[in-house]
Amino acid sequence: MGTTKRLPTPIGRQKEVLCLPAQGHFAVLGTAGSGKTTLAILRSAYLSDPRTDHSGRTLLVTFNRALVAYLRHLQDRDLSNVVVENYHTFARGYLNSRGKMSRNGICSDLDERKRLIERAKNEVAARYEKHSFFDRPIDVYSEEIRWISQHGISSLKAYTSAERIGRSGARIARKYRKVMFEIYENYIQKRTESGKLYDWDDLASATRQELEHDDSPRLYQHIVIDEGQDFSPEMIRSLALAIPPDGSLTFFGDVAQQIYGHRMSWRSAGLKIGKVWEFKENYRNSKQIAKLGLAISGMPFFRDMPDLVEPVSPTADGPLPTLVKCPSTEKEIELVVEQAHEAARTLSVAILFRSRADEDLVVPHLRSHAIRLHRNMSTWQSGPGIRYGTYHSAKGLEFDAVILPFFSQERLPDPETVSTFGKAEAMIQDGRLIYVATTRAKTRLIITYTGKITELLPPDPSLYKRVSL
Repeated sequence: MGTTKRLPTPIGRQKEVLCLPAQGHFAVLGTAGSGKTTLAILRSAYLSDPRTDHSGRTLLVTFNRALVAYLRHLQDRDLSNVVVENYHTFARGYLNSRGKMSRNGICSDLDERKRLIERAKNEVAARYEKHSFFDRPIDVYSEEIRWISQHGISSLKAYTSAERIGRSGARIARKYRKVMFEIYENYIQKRTESGKLYDWDDLASATRQELEHDDSPRLYQHIVIDEGQDFSPEMIRSLALAIPPDGSLTFFGDVAQQIYGHRMSWRSAGLKIGKVWEFKENYRNSKQIAKLGLAISGMPFFRDMPDLVEPVSPTADGPLPTLVKCPSTEKEIELVVEQAHEAARTLSVAILFRSRADEDLVVPHLRSHAIRLHRNMSTWQSGPGIRYGTYHSAKGLEFDAVILPFFSQERLPDPETVSTFGKAEAMIQDGRLIYVATTRAKTRLIITYTGKITELLPPDPSLYKRVSL
């Protein structure tokens, strides 16, 4: 089969997964650093290889645009039969080909979306007597509408009977669901009147619905999903419909890295999978970093996770993750910048943040050649140097060294999320983000904080080298 130029040769169970049949649905669940992205590319190469009888145009699809740039960088230039793109690019392209995508037809501005939801909520509230239900933060209604869309719920009956999973602080009691669905329908009406047929959450439902009535030949024979845990049920359903009956869909995911709030098993998306393949070996992290990742996955916010794969600790040795207490935020920023510039002489370095606001505190102090991880990345530069971005933007990526600033109780869990959805939900969301962030590091991990350390990190002192400035 054709191989890629920069990727390692598959080993162990990876070889079995690589050559799974070229027809049907397959799920591969693995821990961080287990080679899922490597196998996603190699699996795509295998399925598209013109020298085989199963050869066909193949889509390698992921959620994160920064990861798309990274995948394209790793992709063999000879793999002309493999298309690498994120889900929303696929969906927009398909709907456009069917005449269902107008110019600027997506409500992509989150503030605009919230304003439309606010107007819809106020209009519905005017029909009822004054009630505390209508006094909740707008993010609560926004999150519920997102959940409705991502799960393809299209009727009050379906919504009323649905088992609500996800953010506990955003769940709407069944007795209020009729009113909530009115707000949802009113929002859709107002958005449509403004010229926006879709938002990012119901784009997948529109794609699924169109594919259900589309009997034309499919563009792709095979689809490979990388970082599938971040796909909504509707995204996965639409992708399953985007292949012909004799095609294949291969799902690679890690539920421990599920950071977009779906909290779903691939089963709830309707994939017909007989056997689940598990990758437990961690080939990325040193044993010290892997031990910290394992300890984080053992924290309370990982309880009751379906399909969680517990990793096998690697044998590669390295330094303990360094936990640095700083006397002030200014000193913390100074340390982060100094350590990043020093390490970047010989290593690939990532400075990762909980939010863009935190990022903005550090970036002005970095040298101009630092590269930002962002949604519009089109190229990837390998080798030593500094990259920076949010935890979300680093999904699926890896770096020699990772620096994580601002791990104080004041910042983690995120105070805004605590205020809107409650501390328990904020702990779940940010705890899993921390798991993603720490496991991006191959050999060196530096965590800094000012004041008191966040309770989201495991307290075991043997996991860290502690330093106070």
